[in-house]
Amino acid sequence: MSNRFAQLAFTPAVRHHQKVHGSDRAYLRMAAGPEERDRIGVDEAAFIAQRDSFYLSTVSETGWPYIQHRGGPRGFLRVLDEHTLGFADLRGNRQYITRGNLDHDGRVALFLMDYAHQARLKILGRARVVEDDPATLAALAVEGYRGRPERALLIDVEGFDWNCNQHIPQLLPRRDVEEALVTLHDRIAELERENAGLRAGPDELADEAHKNAEEKAAG
Repeated sequence: MSNRFAQLAFTPAVRHHQKVHGSDRAYLRMAAGPEERDRIGVDEAAFIAQRDSFYLSTVSETGWPYIQHRGGPRGFLRVLDEHTLGFADLRGNRQYITRGNLDHDGRVALFLMDYAHQARLKILGRARVVEDDPATLAALAVEGYRGRPERALLIDVEGFDWNCNQHIPQLLPRRDVEEALVTLHDRIAELERENAGLRAGPDELADEAHKNAEEKAAG
């Protein structure tokens, strides 16, 4: 956990409960550093570039938190520099809850999950909405993606935390599983042909070898 993330997350009430439950000493050094924004490093940038979704939290003017799932092609959330993230905000169900909340309070929390490798990255920052800026939208758009961008969201990162992987279920993307199954099925078919050849007589082996040679030549 970074110093800045701890400084933002460890409010007086949080610190009170840490003290009550005996974890305050373990976290004293984390919150004691200078109040400087975290820099997005190589590891964070690589992790963010591989994500095809994340969770975005805002707070309404009535104080209610709201969490929205944002998805798109892998890498649609861009690292613009060591302090800034950005993405094209696509047209969805047109409820505009997140958009309205940002008029009241720009503070946001992002939760980025990698279920396959059981890893997660939490980010605290301040979001800026960029309207009617074709150049910024073009820079954040994903080529070939059909979603219609309405605006750009830029997030000034304050702090981040790599969270413990305990209890994260290991889930694999469907496309990865399908590709692995195709490879597995091809290998099974190959072994079945070899097994059939071993059981066949010399003449059948010669015929099978000749047939395979012809198929390779034709293919």
